[in-house]
Amino acid sequence: MPIFKDLLGEKRGLKSIFLGSPNPNFGIQNRATIGLNYKRGSKAPVIGKNSTIRSNTVIYDDVKIGNDFKTGHNVLIREKTNIGNNVLVGTNTVVEGSCKIGNNVSIQSNVYIPTDSIIEDYVFIGPCACFTNDRYPIRVDYELKGPIIRHGASIGANSTFLSGVEVGEGAMVAAGAIITRDVPPFYLAIGAPARLRPLPPQFNVLNKIK
Repeated sequence: MPIFKDLLGEKRGLKSIFLGSPNPNFGIQNRATIGLNYKRGSKAPVIGKNSTIRSNTVIYDDVKIGNDFKTGHNVLIREKTNIGNNVLVGTNTVVEGSCKIGNNVSIQSNVYIPTDSIIEDYVFIGPCACFTNDRYPIRVDYELKGPIIRHGASIGANSTFLSGVEVGEGAMVAAGAIITRDVPPFYLAIGAPARLRPLPPQFNVLNKIK
């Protein structure tokens, strides 16, 4: 099992595969769990270069993550999730299994992302956003459908999403909005339930997350 030094300089045994050599921009803090076995035969996660994984983060087996990945504290990333390059997952955020997250994505603290969610490149998700994948919890059989957040969309803090909604390219969701239907590209969703209107011209651009 590979041995790496965490940010405190302490040697730790980690079930994980890292691409490239650790450098000053790479570190794993104490009490991070990399490679949680969830079933027999699961495979250790693959994590790219220049990553920072902070304390109490748990990353399951069968996860693939690109370069320049960063977490806050107490992050959970479940199995069969694929994450691209230059992604931030903030403190206390939960990413359930079988999710796809693109490149240059910024996910702030306390966000909940359910199973089968798709988040494309250059998406910003504000703190405490909550996505769902079950429209009628427990009461009836329902095919679980996570959200689809398209390229360059911005999601405001404390917004809530019903299952299966799609937020179009470059769209913006206001803080506290409740999204019950799809948001077209370059539209603004505001209110509870959200009303839709075209974005003002000055906001009609895609995010630039570096």
